[in-house]
Amino acid sequence: MSPSALIDHPLLEGLNEPQRAAVTHAGAPLLVVAGAGSGKTRVLTRRIAWLINERKAHPGSILAITFTNKAAAEMKERVEELVGKRARIMWVSTFHSACVRILRKEIDRLGFKSNFSIYDAADSKRLMTLVLRDLELDPKRYQPNAVLHWVSDQKNELRDAEDAAKEARNSFEEAYASAFTHYQRRLREANALDFDDLIATTVHLLQAFPDVRENYRRRFRHVLVDEYQDTNHAQYSLIQQLCGQSLEEPATQEAGERVEPSELMVVGDADQSIYAFRGADIRNILDFEQDFPDATTILLEQNYRSTQTILTAANSVIGNNRGRKPKRLWTDAGAGERIVGYVSDDEHDEARFVSEEIDKLTDEAGVRPADVAVFYRTNAQSRVFEEVFIRTGQPYKVVGGVRFYERREVRDALAYLRMLVNTADEISLRRVLNTPKRGIGERAEACIAALADRDRITFWEALTRAADAPGLATRSLKNIEAFVAMVQELQSMVEADERPDVILESVLERSGYLAELEASDDPQDGTRVENLAELVAVAREFAEDPQPGPSADPADVEAGTVAVGLGDFLERVALVADADQIPDAPDGDDSGVVTLMTLHTAKGLEFPVVFLTGLEDGVFPHQRSLGDQPELEEERRLAYVGLTRAQQRLYVSRALVRSAWGAPSHNPASRFLDELPVDLVDWRRTAAEQTRWGRHDVTGGSTRLGTPTDAGRRNFSSAALRADAAAKAKPAREIPSLAPGDRVVHDSFGMGTVVAVDGVAEKSVASIDFGSEGVKRLLLRYAPVEKL
Repeated sequence: MSPSALIDHPLLEGLNEPQRAAVTHAGAPLLVVAGAGSGKTRVLTRRIAWLINERKAHPGSILAITFTNKAAAEMKERVEELVGKRARIMWVSTFHSACVRILRKEIDRLGFKSNFSIYDAADSKRLMTLVLRDLELDPKRYQPNAVLHWVSDQKNELRDAEDAAKEARNSFEEAYASAFTHYQRRLREANALDFDDLIATTVHLLQAFPDVRENYRRRFRHVLVDEYQDTNHAQYSLIQQLCGQSLEEPATQEAGERVEPSELMVVGDADQSIYAFRGADIRNILDFEQDFPDATTILLEQNYRSTQTILTAANSVIGNNRGRKPKRLWTDAGAGERIVGYVSDDEHDEARFVSEEIDKLTDEAGVRPADVAVFYRTNAQSRVFEEVFIRTGQPYKVVGGVRFYERREVRDALAYLRMLVNTADEISLRRVLNTPKRGIGERAEACIAALADRDRITFWEALTRAADAPGLATRSLKNIEAFVAMVQELQSMVEADERPDVILESVLERSGYLAELEASDDPQDGTRVENLAELVAVAREFAEDPQPGPSADPADVEAGTVAVGLGDFLERVALVADADQIPDAPDGDDSGVVTLMTLHTAKGLEFPVVFLTGLEDGVFPHQRSLGDQPELEEERRLAYVGLTRAQQRLYVSRALVRSAWGAPSHNPASRFLDELPVDLVDWRRTAAEQTRWGRHDVTGGSTRLGTPTDAGRRNFSSAALRADAAAKAKPAREIPSLAPGDRVVHDSFGMGTVVAVDGVAEKSVASIDFGSEGVKRLLLRYAPVEKL
């Protein structure tokens, strides 16, 4: 096709030159370095449409990986608008959804049944708690969450329990490895996988069975991966297995058996890699050209979101990271408003400034509350904004509350359904055995568990043979038999392929769960009934929705026979429950509410007005990063993400004094503020001006800036007094002598490495890196820390 024809092609309309090059590229692996707001979603969707329309690729040969189900749905919808309904045959999904789809077909090779359950974080914690109890490990030293984080790290590095046991360096890690081994055994017995297993098991499957691997390589001739900078080692290995010859493959494989490598396109931005704490490895994108020596790289630097002032500031900050590939965002949208800076007395003053400024913007600049976002480094910082916003009547929402699928009543209902589909799922079965209470107590449950262990049968099989359980009371036996009869009746509905919503309603009615809630006078139980009604509505929508779920088979989609069984519904719920929970922007005249969220949550979003708060060394950048160059660079990438969320107006603020550990903490200005170009920031108030100006407060009066506010004095003084009184009431304990590099164990956080130690004697404070639990700053006088 001639260059002029390319320019006029409808699929390339409105694209800039690098975007067109990325859409039309063919052959060698392609790395698209997509700066913030550079239109990467448009490039991905147009490329898929180009593959189908111009290069005649079969839609079923396309695998596109995103990081959220919401992003996958949006991409699929956009492609469908471009090429029609045949786009539904494509595999557009998250890593986890794609792996579930593969495992449902192939996992029998590994000894699992295809109806395996998917355990989320709460299920995994429940199971690990049982494992640690069975191993008789001290619950103070071996916390379920700490062990699970360690296990998750092992799985993301593709190390199984046997590998972990071999690499254990001390008795503590040996105990962790033992828990890992028993945890995996219990998962297998329950015919269940946890979230980390979904990817790790798929990689092991492809490595162990070359015929399966070759089958999927033949199927997926075009592989596209979004947010490549956020991939961990397991995800990286999965792409290697699906796309082409991997280093792990045996050299003896006959050339004739191999399939030519698939056409690979990855899109990402190393400057936005902010998930190292989840196992993301920035080297995956930085080393792409080494992994694929014939790769082509295209830079998308033109920004369609922000003003040039905001982009220049972001470029200036991220330019301080070492080893990054040069990239400078630019826009033709003009300079726009200058950045506004503010130095507050304390965190309450900072929140008041934000609230007052939002009021001014809504009154004078036509800004809606829904156009505004307030970002902070940690969730705990939201409290003071909430307090001030409530007092000032500012409508707001905090993103990061309890998710719908994590609510107790929803989890109970889903446990009933999962147990019906997979009776080997002991965790779900035991959750509902006496919920609502039906006279099957802990002693009866223990008798059934003993029978299962004695006869080496599943917990469900033991329930059906409860009469054989030693020591089981007659009353408990009758209650168990009634429970089994109810379950078998409900199972007959599943076997008859009854609709998920019908089964769910029957479960809620037959179990007595709904009746118990409806009979309660507790207003919270009324809300729980509403949540269950919402879950029934979700199930009904699923049953009536012809759209394929996250792991529907493209062949079924093409044939119009998308499954709507209970197992399919549970799979969709398990995979969607972990998706982002940011609501869509309000439509029409709805002015909405201000959004409060952490910087990590803000990734991928944009707002006309952004307040970036808490810019102090020790807050942002976080305390744990101050002595660690890689961590500090990740914090700077997080700042870059925050800056580039702003479309029109950007505010940066810090507090001279911030409450920490119940006492005032004086933190210096964040180094990221020093990295902003001075001519681009309009400082409404600086630290030097604190002693010269009066501060207008929400009551209309003013106070001297050099004196704490009344609220600040109350907070600091009372908290300090309480801490002092508590300290005097406790017997003195020996303070461990620690130095950077020492290995320690904490009762709650598990094993860690000392990063830094400040202060002496009773004022000693240690920053300790507990891996997945993060870096904790602990006062050694009180912290239950033991040096290894």
